[in-house]
Amino acid sequence: MYLIVIGWIYVTLLMGVVEASSSTGTILGGIGTFVFYGLAPMALLVYVMGSPARRRAIKAREAASAPTTQASSGEPDAGCEAPAGAEGARVAPVRKEP
Repeated sequence: MYLIVIGWIYVTLLMGVVEASSSTGTILGGIGTFVFYGLAPMALLVYVMGSPARRRAIKAREAASAPTTQASSGEPDAGCEAPAGAEGARVAPVRKEP
């Protein structure tokens, strides 16, 4: 992919030089040609084509920073807290007085 980008930047650089050095062209026109035909489209292309690699890097970073759980070992977790109880045990049962 980078070979295509380098080739296209080279072609548009030469287009800009030719426009700037021609008798009817201007330096501003050459710079505009290089920026709008070369740099802007290639920057967009590199950004869009690099999106899957950025997504993989973000997932790898999240996986590396996620704490590992030891649910089956009976050991406390990395935060040294006791395992949570059952969901229904949050509220004490109501019973009649004897």
